[in-house]
Amino acid sequence: MASMGMTSSPPPASAVEANRLGIAALQAGDAEAAARHFIAATAGDPHSGALQRNLASAWRALGKDDSELAALDAALAIDRRDLMAWIRKGERHEARGENGAAIAAWSAAIALGGQLKPVPPPLEALLAQGEAFVADATGKMYDAAMDAFGAVRGALSETEARRGEAFIASALGRRRVYQNECAGIYYPFLPADEFFDRDHFPWLADIEAQTDAIRAELRALLDDPGEALRPYVRLEAGTPDTIWSGLDNRLDWGACFLWEYGEPNQPVLDRCPATAAALAAIPGVRIPGRAPSAFFSMLRPRTRIPPHTGVTNTRAIIHLPLIVPPGCGFRVGGETRAWEEGVAFAFDDTIEHEAWNDSDDLRAVLIFDVWNPHLSERECDVLRRYFASADASGYAVPR
Repeated sequence: MASMGMTSSPPPASAVEANRLGIAALQAGDAEAAARHFIAATAGDPHSGALQRNLASAWRALGKDDSELAALDAALAIDRRDLMAWIRKGERHEARGENGAAIAAWSAAIALGGQLKPVPPPLEALLAQGEAFVADATGKMYDAAMDAFGAVRGALSETEARRGEAFIASALGRRRVYQNECAGIYYPFLPADEFFDRDHFPWLADIEAQTDAIRAELRALLDDPGEALRPYVRLEAGTPDTIWSGLDNRLDWGACFLWEYGEPNQPVLDRCPATAAALAAIPGVRIPGRAPSAFFSMLRPRTRIPPHTGVTNTRAIIHLPLIVPPGCGFRVGGETRAWEEGVAFAFDDTIEHEAWNDSDDLRAVLIFDVWNPHLSERECDVLRRYFASADASGYAVPR
């Protein structure tokens, strides 16, 4: 197998002949003669990784593991992108029970193999062997690490426990760590939490206690929604196809707004006094023309909201599940949760998230925004002043 690296100048004729004799000896089953010829070939052309790999094959046939590995290391010293050298190293270290070295070699081979489009059939089985070894090894490491973590988990806060679990999973390749992607305002250096801890929101229990009253108001609203119910996705005319095109101007994902960009929807608030009072009691965001927003979110049966990110990391989004049939789910970054009626949670919507209703019934959630809990009150004031000054300048982009 040729190296994945750069080609070299033609080898000396003596090296070519010695290599030919070595290959013939290997094919004849004379590994000792093959080793002698390949040693001569590598002496004649010390810059050829392919000759070093051939020598490694002879040492393997002779059962001389250390010599084989030395030849493979010599090949990699010539070209670190030599895929077959990494594969052979992975095989040999795995056979010797040198698990750490085997993981390193197999991981390098898998990374290089991933650059081949397509992977040549002769390599598929070899790389599959490496993938199976790495998966089994990291699985055992993950189990051992989680056992060790379990011994201290009870003493950790919710934040520490979530971060510790995410660290272990990401370190062993079992979890992707997602970053903020803001379509609008990005506030630097805030933690990229997927789900915020409940401790940040001591008032969550108060609004959860109003779940039955809020749900009853929603049901009455949906019995006669009038103009209050509208599609959540409403693209501007001329917008090219996007991930939202399938939901555009459709009530598959519908919304009844109580507040929108800081403006009250008084007819809906008047019909939902318990909900209005519960929202008024929350220490939420108040930015004229921008926040808060609060709405009932309805997802029809067999509807999915595609993976997407939000506008700004200066806020936290709260979900209070009201109607949740089986088969509904919600993912933020690397964590998936099932909604539980009456159990609220908070998340950062600038981290990729998606939702689905795979049931035959309607799913409904009350959604509203509050300040990101990692912002201090002084920083919240900085943001309010920023938006006020932008609006006063006359140059603020309309929402």
